[in-house]
Amino acid sequence: MAGGGVTRSGAALGPLSPRPVPAAPQVGSVAMADGEGDPGVFTATALPGDPRLLPTVTSAFLGTRVFRDILHAAGVYSGAAGDTHRADVPSPLGLRMAAPGAHSPAESFTLNTWTGTFSHTIQSPGYTATHQLYAHHSLVHLMASSITIRRLDGSTHPITVQLQSLFVPQSQDLDLRPGPDFQGAHYIYGQTLVPEVEGGPRPTVHMLWTPIPQSLTLGGEERERCWEFLTAVAGSEEEAKRSYSAGLSLVAAGSLHRSHVRAWAALRRGCSVELDGPLALRQALHGCLYYLLSAIPPRDSPGVLFHGISPGGLSNGTRGEDYWGHVFWDQDTWMFPNILLLYPEAARAILQYRIRTLEGARRNAREQGYEGAKFPWESAATGREVCPEEIYGAQEIHVTGDVLMAFEQYYCTTQEQKLFREDGGWELVEAVAQYWCSRMVWSEEEQLYHIRGVMPPDEYHSQVDNSAYTNAVARRSLNFATDMARDLLLPVPEEWEDRARKIKVPFDEERKYHPEYDGYTPGEPVKQADVVLLGFPLMHPMSAEVRRNDLEMYEPVTDPAGPAMTWSMFAVGWLELKELQRARSQLEKCFSNITEPFKVWVENSDGSGAVNFLTGMGGFLQVILFGFTGFRITRSGLLFDPALPDDITKLKVSSVSYLGNKLEVTITREKIRMEVTETSRDPPTSPLEAVLESGQRFPLWEGQSVSFPTAPGWIQRSPSRTP
Repeated sequence: MAGGGVTRSGAALGPLSPRPVPAAPQVGSVAMADGEGDPGVFTATALPGDPRLLPTVTSAFLGTRVFRDILHAAGVYSGAAGDTHRADVPSPLGLRMAAPGAHSPAESFTLNTWTGTFSHTIQSPGYTATHQLYAHHSLVHLMASSITIRRLDGSTHPITVQLQSLFVPQSQDLDLRPGPDFQGAHYIYGQTLVPEVEGGPRPTVHMLWTPIPQSLTLGGEERERCWEFLTAVAGSEEEAKRSYSAGLSLVAAGSLHRSHVRAWAALRRGCSVELDGPLALRQALHGCLYYLLSAIPPRDSPGVLFHGISPGGLSNGTRGEDYWGHVFWDQDTWMFPNILLLYPEAARAILQYRIRTLEGARRNAREQGYEGAKFPWESAATGREVCPEEIYGAQEIHVTGDVLMAFEQYYCTTQEQKLFREDGGWELVEAVAQYWCSRMVWSEEEQLYHIRGVMPPDEYHSQVDNSAYTNAVARRSLNFATDMARDLLLPVPEEWEDRARKIKVPFDEERKYHPEYDGYTPGEPVKQADVVLLGFPLMHPMSAEVRRNDLEMYEPVTDPAGPAMTWSMFAVGWLELKELQRARSQLEKCFSNITEPFKVWVENSDGSGAVNFLTGMGGFLQVILFGFTGFRITRSGLLFDPALPDDITKLKVSSVSYLGNKLEVTITREKIRMEVTETSRDPPTSPLEAVLESGQRFPLWEGQSVSFPTAPGWIQRSPSRTP
């Protein structure tokens, strides 16, 4: 016998007639200069010395780092309050091939972002052995690996590859016990040990996996053979078995990996962003898209609850790592806008996570003596505050406005009222407005409302009054709540409008800039992007002079060792002002946070903080999707005002979603080309038009492209045409 694994028939392996293994298809197209490698495929002959920098394979429900002996399941946390962390699930997938014998074979390691697959290849005289690992994109409860041995010469001796595995079916976070084998798979199940809140739920994990032998042997008469190893993890025995059986059926048909690649390729095509520019920039772009898109739910998965995106993603978040897998404003402010523009259905799933945790947010507000709902600085399964340090949960309250801004952007982009009327969105909007009203105090002296005793995004300062960012986001919350109430034909509380009008946003009339808070002294060090966020994404009203002054004031005093997403917001600001060189130099700073060879981001350039730092990737993508394009989401239209740095000649976003339409937008320095490639039939979408600031109008019909000289304008519903 040649060892365990699964054959095409789904039985334990005996001798098997060789079957050809198709090469993974190359999906998507990218512009490449002659002689350059594919910017979406990262290959190395050695692994990084720091295992935190290994690539991740993740679906909406399961995630692991390659060669790691644990995985995580979405929403499965163990530990009370500030100790709650992603529960470590033992992973059978962390196996590593080794060639027996004294010689050192040539090895290569590849992350293919087009196929969503990691592979390890051993090249020995006479044969190759390839190990592939992936989280199945459409079967989100299934992870799979395969090992293929292929003979390269005419020899007839057996070829053996050893498998090294640290897998032990135990966990420090789960009370695991064995169950009966199922279709050749071993089975364990158990609950988390400690609930997040006293008396709260303790999620159950069920896992089935193909037993892993210590070695695999290609028989003397065989040319090639593939062994498949499946791991199914779910919250119920039924779902785990259903997923494992589905995987076996696909193995039997020889199409397990192909079905994953097909689903992943469809996602990449639907979220395609391409640019003509330096190879390093294109590699960074494809790396960011791979890691961020891995974290979102697949299309047509309404039954799968989504549990939010933490700064380091689902593959990280064990106790003591990557903020324990908690969800921050990173999700709503830094990742969400990219997902919304490319894939609004996934953006909606993120909002539904916040709606599901609304009751926890109400409890947070009550416990601090306020009305409405206060979203936690760190959120896990319940919406209760799980930040281990009290100061952040008590003072970094801007997160509540950040959550609501994501809802506003979604509404402006989709005009979908069902989320608000029927699915709990309005209750959240109303609760946030109530919270802000109760959190403000009236200043007789200034005749304005104040918000006192907060920590702004700049965490070097705490217990400050009137953080410019916090107060501006609170004002935006109240304005949106007012507009939303009117759209839903609901009464508008007078205090919402009154407080939005009269809240203080600090402004220095003499220097014409926004002090970060009352009493801020110019030149004081700042940890990260803070006041610059007023311009984008808040779009707080200000002149170009003030926008420039804010950038000039804060750029030199922002900590160069601060978190990775900061520089992207300075880049967007300079692009807005058409200062292309200054924008490019800020974007360049991001590259000190991108590690080789797999483009895994670190939070801080010294390697500290979170790894697989999706927040930094989200900021980087916003430079491309909102900075280079000038896209701004407003109630009346999707604004555009492109600005491409000198070393970028073309940007093509193949699937901009707006009001139920999909648009392909191609930008060069000379012209903009737009085409509606898809429209929703149910409900029928409104036809669109592009309007330039000069007054020229261009109807956007499905299947017909229009081009015009590169200039500012906006996309809006066409007032004169009916669907």
